[in-house]
Amino acid sequence: MTMQAMIDEWYPVGLFSQLDGAGRTTALMGEPIEVARDGDGKAKVTAGDGHVLPVRVRYGHVWSSLGAPKKELFPIPEADQPGRRFVDVGVVRVRCSPLRAVENFLDIAHFPFVHTDILGAEPHTEVQNYKVEIREQEDEVWATQVKFYQPQAAKSASGGITTEYMYRVPAPTCSVLYKTCPPRPSEWDVITLFVQPLAEDLCDVWPWMALFDDETAMTDLIHFQQTIFLQDRSILENQIPRLLPLDPGMEIPTRADLTSIAYRRWLKRHNYTYGAQLVAQ
Repeated sequence: MTMQAMIDEWYPVGLFSQLDGAGRTTALMGEPIEVARDGDGKAKVTAGDGHVLPVRVRYGHVWSSLGAPKKELFPIPEADQPGRRFVDVGVVRVRCSPLRAVENFLDIAHFPFVHTDILGAEPHTEVQNYKVEIREQEDEVWATQVKFYQPQAAKSASGGITTEYMYRVPAPTCSVLYKTCPPRPSEWDVITLFVQPLAEDLCDVWPWMALFDDETAMTDLIHFQQTIFLQDRSILENQIPRLLPLDPGMEIPTRADLTSIAYRRWLKRHNYTYGAQLVAQ
């Protein structure tokens, strides 16, 4: 299976704040790597054979690549917005395809059933019509006008509200979610999913948030998001097949799955197939 298209992308490989000179050993697409700080305190990523890999430090994370990325790491303008709190949620290891992890993040219909009484609740299970597009200029998948009733949309929310979402996929294993910000209705809270592909069926998931919330303790913000993702993990680790099917006939979509359909089509277009299943088995 060709991997070159995804080899030349940027991936999260650790939290910059947690790095020291001793570093940490991890993996990227099946290859062992070491992530550390050099003598000047800068992030350094080294492949198993000793050669130094490209590095960026952004959104609280160290990013690297086994190849030669043809473009810079995608922008998140809110990361430079004054007054926001930036939350390094940490890491969750999941025995699933990195592409499955992203697709699950894009799925709205599971809220009432997996995140019951937090991000959704019965009988509010209907997914209203929303808009999905592949934006050609940015080369990104976007879903907009997504609305869903939520008992507790965020740690800062008091009582149930109808939350509006926008989803954005700027890279094969990353997604950015913009959602209603309860303390500041004119702004969006930003919740991201940065996925590090360890292997085709194993990944480290690094959620990160940029919020307007001056009240909630940082540990509570982290715990809230970890609770959500740990609920997702049990679903992800039981999905069959483990890899993400890209053949439209292998899994039957519903009207609520428009974002997933666009994501799979976009992956196929770019030959982003590491962690994908191309034909029925």
